[in-house]
Amino acid sequence: MTIRPPIRIAIIGYGKIARTEHAPAIAAHPELALVAVVAPGGAPDAGVPVFASLAELLAALPDGVDAVSLATPPRVRHAIAAEAIAAGLAVLLEKPPAATFGELQDLEARARAAGTCLFAAWHSQYAPAVAPAAALLDGETVTALAIEWREDVKRWHPGQDWIWEPEGFGVLDTGINALSIASAILPQPLFVESAEFTIPSNRQTPIAATLHFAGGALSAGFDWRETREEVRCLTVDTASGRRVAIHDGGARLVVDGAEHPLGPFAEYPALYARFAALVPARAIAVDAAPMRILADAALIARRLSTAPHD
Repeated sequence: MTIRPPIRIAIIGYGKIARTEHAPAIAAHPELALVAVVAPGGAPDAGVPVFASLAELLAALPDGVDAVSLATPPRVRHAIAAEAIAAGLAVLLEKPPAATFGELQDLEARARAAGTCLFAAWHSQYAPAVAPAAALLDGETVTALAIEWREDVKRWHPGQDWIWEPEGFGVLDTGINALSIASAILPQPLFVESAEFTIPSNRQTPIAATLHFAGGALSAGFDWRETREEVRCLTVDTASGRRVAIHDGGARLVVDGAEHPLGPFAEYPALYARFAALVPARAIAVDAAPMRILADAALIARRLSTAPHD
């Protein structure tokens, strides 16, 4: 039996999500090894060599890296991913995978031309409720969809001003998680019919958004002003009378009113297990639907102004 050497990964962008999710998931997988970090501001706690740029890393470790995991803000991701693809590296993109739909399409085209692996890693698609919900809805006709995603932005993004910039998505950085689940479980695609973005007067991106989809009672509501009881719920009704509800961001599944048993909530370990399988196959796994939905919404949304956000 041939034992394959571990896939050597560098994390690019070493902020909160890289520290709490990416690095532990890599460390826990027997076929992966974290060998470097790219962090222009430094990362003394990384436990591996730290570089200021991907170019510096590649110069210092020629033939020493197989893959990169991009956990930077979306606005800088395209250029770094394109550089990695050109160097022949496998690329994992944290969500949202790019700042624009066009950038994601370009990265997929580059990866196909180069024969490299590209993985748009929608972590919410790896929540334990998602795969069984998709199986239950397979072949069904959806008659109603209600997405309700309410969080406290000050809890989840304290001091992160980049998220309020034009490339930062605002509440849709959270909303795209719900849309990625919808993309994974629904048997039909979603098309935006109308949208409203509520934008603080001192910010560039929405603090709340509502989307309505073609084909019936299909809608999504996202709000970052929830300070009491956060909600991350997606409910689907079908023509056969079935109701499938995903709660707590994918941690719970309720089918026709009854709790469905699930395994542990381990999005990032499952995500990296998928990446470990994709890399040697040089496979491309890019679900572009969540980005397409947001791009469509941005084209037709009504913009409403609200109070400044500190």
